[in-house]
Amino acid sequence: METIESPRNTWRLLAGAGVVLVLLAALLGLDLANRGLVWQVFWSLTGEETPVAQVRGMVEWLGRWTRAQPNTQPLAVMTHTGVNPYGINTFLQQEVEPEKRERQVRMIAEAGFAWIRQEFPWEDIEIHGRGDFIDRRNDIDGDGQIDAIDAWAKYDHIVDLAERYGLEIQARLSNPPVWAQASPDSGDFAPPVDVQDFVNYAVAVAERYRGRIRYYQIWNEPNIYPEWGENAVDPEAYTELLCRTHDALKAVDPDIVVIDGALAPTVALSERDLNDFIYLQRMYDAGAGACFDIHSMQGYGLNSGPTDRRMRPTDVNYARNLYVRDIMVANGDAHKPIWISEAAWSPVDEPDVPRDIIGYGNYGRVTKAQAAAYMPIAYERARREWPWIGVINYWFFKLPSDNDRNQAYYYFRMVEPDFTPLPVYDTMREYIETETPALFLGIHQETHRAITYPNGARMAAEPTAQLRQAAETTAAAFTAHGTQVSLRWRGVPELQLSIDGGPASAIHGVERADGWLDGTLHASLLAEMHDFQISADEPFLFDSVLVLDRTAEQVMPVVAAGGGVLLLALGVLLAAVWKRLGRG
Repeated sequence: METIESPRNTWRLLAGAGVVLVLLAALLGLDLANRGLVWQVFWSLTGEETPVAQVRGMVEWLGRWTRAQPNTQPLAVMTHTGVNPYGINTFLQQEVEPEKRERQVRMIAEAGFAWIRQEFPWEDIEIHGRGDFIDRRNDIDGDGQIDAIDAWAKYDHIVDLAERYGLEIQARLSNPPVWAQASPDSGDFAPPVDVQDFVNYAVAVAERYRGRIRYYQIWNEPNIYPEWGENAVDPEAYTELLCRTHDALKAVDPDIVVIDGALAPTVALSERDLNDFIYLQRMYDAGAGACFDIHSMQGYGLNSGPTDRRMRPTDVNYARNLYVRDIMVANGDAHKPIWISEAAWSPVDEPDVPRDIIGYGNYGRVTKAQAAAYMPIAYERARREWPWIGVINYWFFKLPSDNDRNQAYYYFRMVEPDFTPLPVYDTMREYIETETPALFLGIHQETHRAITYPNGARMAAEPTAQLRQAAETTAAAFTAHGTQVSLRWRGVPELQLSIDGGPASAIHGVERADGWLDGTLHASLLAEMHDFQISADEPFLFDSVLVLDRTAEQVMPVVAAGGGVLLLALGVLLAAVWKRLGRG
């Protein structure tokens, strides 16, 4: 009888387990279909919205832990971070009417953007020959005669507009004229035969706008076709162009900040298109590390949303900058930031977008609503998780006409050619208006936009400060989010600290070997957001704020212990069920 009942009980147990699994699968499917709690978790890890894609994405996310993760050194002391991150790409030079240029700039400023990444095309400035800055291409007044005009005039107007509306310019230097290339068949973006011609053009721009434009980007996407013309891509040749231009610009003004050409994300390994990781490493091998202050890359999400945490080198997603940061750290550039030259999602998944446009789907496919929702999330993730990211430039504001509507890239626009805003304009404007500048994970310098000072505070040179500068002040205020917030200062042994407007208490610093004091302002088990106000009776030097987020490390033991208890209870329950079935 014992031998008959045991198989029967086993089958009962297996059937019961099967019922439980089917029930769990049904509940999971119901949750994913209705965007419940599990859907939110899966979205936060995969950036996928449909249930099938989420399940597949979770398998891929789990697979990331079988690979070494990027070494990003988030607590490195970095330059050119803590700036206003809101930038946008513009093609102001394509607007013929000055009034339309101003309307663009005004709308950009009204939306809260602080930067424009604006082309200063070589082919549109030094048009006809070396040292010739007169434009003789058009009959302006319609009298049948070519009119000679100042090629600088349009760009002078653009610079004037940026200053008038409080925008800072990232000047993109690229697009050689035909006269500088090997032949008319070299390709629109082919490098010059003589690199010095490009250097001279860059110097001419920098000298004309000395003190007005500080940030210069050298070329764009030199690692893919056709951005290096009808040639095989050449990291070493690009590095020579970059380094010679860097040195010449610094000679014009040492305060100029040089940004290298944004590398396009690609897994290709051909002569025309070279993987951005390999290209960047070859640049470093050729000596590029000494030739740029800021590294630039693109930040497209393509086929997943901004929350995608699947780290696979062969895929392109919004988090690709972690791999690039890893390469920079390995080459001794942990102190340099990454600025994203272009970021957006392609809203071609709309009924009015023809499916036969050139390149349809090459940049991913989302709706206008998704594109509008994703960008604020992308900015928010960067500021919370990636202290090495500075400015993120949306791609792009508008084009002067709809002549390129048969091209997939046209649909990235934020505003229609007739200035009608698309949904992403409104979501970004609302996000920027309501976002509170705050300090998240990282070491944040005294110039961070989230730190405010009273009147009379000043920035002072200080050789022993982390970046050789500190704020001389009697008070400071900032908002920070983390499990630990610490301050680095010198000049007074004790500060008064108020958190969230509460009563002030004394903070005593621990003196380090370099003479600076470190003091912990706040510590907690879980990451928390607080407002901090510090003050002293006499001026002190404020150097930086350290913010740590050790939530995972601190909570994991508690979670592990709770999980162990649950597993033990489940084991006891199953044993009791087994025993009962065995008796039955």
